[in-house]
Amino acid sequence: MNSQRGLSLIGLILIGVLVAMAAMVTMKVVPPVIEYYTIMKNINAVVRSGEARGTVAEIRKAYDRRASVDDVTSIRPDDLDISKSGGEVVISVAYSKKIPLFANVSICLDFEGSTTPAKGRNVP
Repeated sequence: MNSQRGLSLIGLILIGVLVAMAAMVTMKVVPPVIEYYTIMKNINAVVRSGEARGTVAEIRKAYDRRASVDDVTSIRPDDLDISKSGGEVVISVAYSKKIPLFANVSICLDFEGSTTPAKGRNVP
């Protein structure tokens, strides 16, 4: 008996649709994730550079300068939660990003992060 092996046209179409949907979701989700890592890089840089030793307004201004260079639009300086822990400044951020996919289907991503005070580290 000869048995046929391979992929049918319907199977090929289904796999193509699944790959296209996965690619679409990936292309829409990756930019907000990259922006989150950029935000975290900026708030960590503000703390490491010593700019966080000033007032809350000065810390927000330092973040705003870095965010404008990186074209960060999701978090404004007013959205930063600035506090002190163990004598060091801790900057926290939490926000949600709603990403429309198609028709009435969307993805909601919740981002949250903060700087953590380093033990035994001397910030210049």
